[in-house]
Amino acid sequence: MPVVIDNSVFMAWCMGEEDDRTVYNTMQRVADEGGVVPRIWWYELRSALLVNERRGRISQQQVSDTLADSQELDIFIDNEHDDALVLDLARRFKLTVYDSAYLEVALRRSMPLATLDKKLREAAENIGVVIAHQARK
Repeated sequence: MPVVIDNSVFMAWCMGEEDDRTVYNTMQRVADEGGVVPRIWWYELRSALLVNERRGRISQQQVSDTLADSQELDIFIDNEHDDALVLDLARRFKLTVYDSAYLEVALRRSMPLATLDKKLREAAENIGVVIAHQARK
């Protein structure tokens, strides 16, 4: 079954934190079974890569390579958001709208959620969304 993967997991993988078993296992699952992300992920990924480039952690070429690699993975961008539910989740669990978008996709599609974000994980567990792995932070 595909997994909803938030940008915290994807960026940990991109930045070479593959020795973290949860990150590695999640990305292996995405490679094998596919992943689903809300539309915001497209922007979050590019923003995070650019921030890391500006901080000297990665090169411009690494940004290009990572974006090319991300397109090779079977990651489906979901554009079918339930606006009311996104806002409700953000309000109820004091999440950013960005984080609640991942939760909304997981809830609506009945898919597990992979995140390293503790607050998002707790919200997901509270409403019965399966967590694909345990968070680090």
